[in-house]
Formats: sequence, C-alpha cells, structure tokens
Amino acid sequence: MKIAVLTCGLLPIPAVQGGAVENLIDFYLEYNNLEKLYDITVYSPWDTKVKVHPALTSEVNHYIFIDVTSLKARIERRIYKHFHSSRDYYNYFIEFYFEKVYADLKKRNYDLIILENSPGHAYKLSKRGFHNLILHLHNDLLNTKSRFHDEIFNSLKKIVTVSDFVKERVLTIHPSSKVQTVFNGIDLKQFAPKETSLVSRKSLGFSEEDFVMVYSGRINKDKGISELIDALLQLKDICQIKLMVLGSSFFNNVKNEDEFIQLLKKKAKIIKERIAFTGFIPYNQVPDFLQIADIAVLPSMWDEPFGLTIIEAMAVGLPLITTRSGGIPEICEGFATIVDRNNIVNNLVAAILGLYEHPEKRKEMAMGALERAKLFDKTTYARNFFKAIE
Repeated sequence: MKIAVLTCGLLPIPAVQGGAVENLIDFYLEYNNLEKLYDITVYSPWDTKVKVHPALTSEVNHYIFIDVTSLKARIERRIYKHFHSSRDYYNYFIEFYFEKVYADLKKRNYDLIILENSPGHAYKLSKRGFHNLILHLHNDLLNTKSRFHDEIFNSLKKIVTVSDFVKERVLTIHPSSKVQTVFNGIDLKQFAPKETSLVSRKSLGFSEEDFVMVYSGRINKDKGISELIDALLQLKDICQIKLMVLGSSFFNNVKNEDEFIQLLKKKAKIIKERIAFTGFIPYNQVPDFLQIADIAVLPSMWDEPFGLTIIEAMAVGLPLITTRSGGIPEICEGFATIVDRNNIVNNLVAAILGLYEHPEKRKEMAMGALERAKLFDKTTYARNFFKAIE
C-alpha cells in the first residue's frame, strides 16, 4: 500500500526542530522502516538540518521537501497572500505550503493520504476529488463549531484521535464508527529511571534536602505555571519546597514579553531563591532534569487533548499532580493526584502538601506511574496507529 503523509507545514520531518506532532510522526515512520509495512511518502517543509539525517536513507519512507523559507519562496508566499488570504481555511503561510504539496500530490497515486492535524486540508482535497483521506487529529480542531465540519467529516475515511476527549468532540458532528482513539507514545528507553543524572541539584541552586517540584512544558497561561507559582507563594513558610521550571525562560525572552510574562517575572522575583528557570532544554536532556525532582506538577488550565509531558514525568517514576483537563484523566486516572481547576491554587497547595508530608505515598505513586507509563511506548503507539488506518 502506498501512503502519503501531509504535515501541517509548520515544522520539518524528520523532527529536527522538535514539535510534539512531528516527533509522533517520526515514531511511526521509524516503526515502518523497521517492519517494512508500507511505502510512505512524507511531505514536509525543508530545513537544512535534515540534509544528513539518517532517516532519509530509508527504503520504505520517502521525503518530499517544500521550500517555504528561501527568498523566492517568501516572495511567492506574499503574492499568494495578496490573492488568496480571504478565501483560505488557514493562514497564508500554511495555505501556500499546501498548494505546493498539492502540485506534486496530484501527479501521483496513493492508496491513502494521512493528514496530520489539518482538517482544513481534508476540506480542500475533497473539493478537488480526493476521497482516500485519513485525519490524524492531535487537537480539538473538528467539532460542530469548526468551519465546514459536515463536509470535512464526510470527506474522511477514518479519523484517528489522540484521546477519547478529542474523539467525543468529533462525534458531536455525527455518531460514527470511523472515529477511533490511538493514544500517543514516547520513547520509554529515553524516559526511564536512572541511578544517576547528568544534571546536579547543586547546579540549579537546590540541595539534597530540598523537596523539588518540576514543571515541564511551554510557559504560557494555558499551562498553569502562574497558578503553580501562586501555590508556591502560599507555601512560602516551608523553605524546603522548591520549583524547577523546564521550558523557555521568560528572563531571556525580551522579544515576546507580554502582560502574562511580566506577571510571572513579578511573582518569581518575590520568591526567586525558591525557583530555578532552566530556559530551553534540548528534548534528549529533559529526562536528566526530571530525574532530580521529587514530584512533577503539571496543572494544565485548558482542555489538554493528551499531554505528553504527563507520560514523560510518569515514565521516569515521578509522583504526579495534574488537573482534570481534557484527555489528561484518560492517561493517569488512579495513578496521579488529579485536582479540579476550580479553586486551583488552593487545590494545588493541598495536593503538594499531601505529597510533601507523606514520602510513603510518593513511593507508592512512583511505582504506579512507572507501571502505567508502559502502556504508552512509542512502538505500541505506532503499531496501533497502523492497525487503525488499515
């Protein structure tokens, strides 16, 4: 079977610039390369870093790169914006990329076309006569409030969602058996407990006696980092409780300073000796930082479709505090402390104290987290994904 994979057009495949969706694509391509299941062609934006990537030597996975960054491409993109922006589904950048892909796609014959997180591309391709479309949906992007939701839903042979939360949102359009959940996965060899870490607590200003919480992820208002700092302020009398923030540090991010970031700066300044902001950490180094924490606190304030950082924390054996948000309970219900988003700061304080004061509970939760994380191995994810599209 010949399959085409269309990325949304923002980041390259192989995932040399990172990206959760892009890493997940890499996982199933890696599995396909090992098992030699299908002939797969991936359409991706070009990036110079992919030039010598070993994935390009695969006999079954092929890559067609679209230039969206050269001077010529930028000029063409501006021209496209002038004539098409008012009629497009996405912004002109993504739509320009799509039209470049379509120019090649229409010359070839594929048994299936997988659209990664791009329901709008399903709409455009179906209008142009394509009916062999599968949508791999990573976010809540297709529901009764989406543009052309009926047309998009009817144009798809299959919709693979990353959680039942996303699945139920899709099913608000029509009851259907063609919507199926396949949970995401991570590399459990990379995210696993270690006896030693390449990162020391001392290098971050922590001692071995400290109780270190870790927050991992993007620093924005949806992820609950502001609420977590508020909780730490309420715990200011317990000096041993510290916080490590893994992600882009606002202290060095002057270009993107906004009201939210300024608020975080103000809060962090008051208890700056209790918080360590690591700044951006390469993905392969994240497990070493997680390893030195006592617990993970990931208090998402939006309806998280899945939550890979949840799995990563569990996989290294961290007791976890998180929120009842979107698809998160599907991942860790019964293996984590899940708090409601209403009265979130007080709920976080109570949950943090519950683990700080009970080391035996932390040990029990760590064992449960490790066991639960085994369900989310990248190989299991890839195998289930290909079963779904068959």
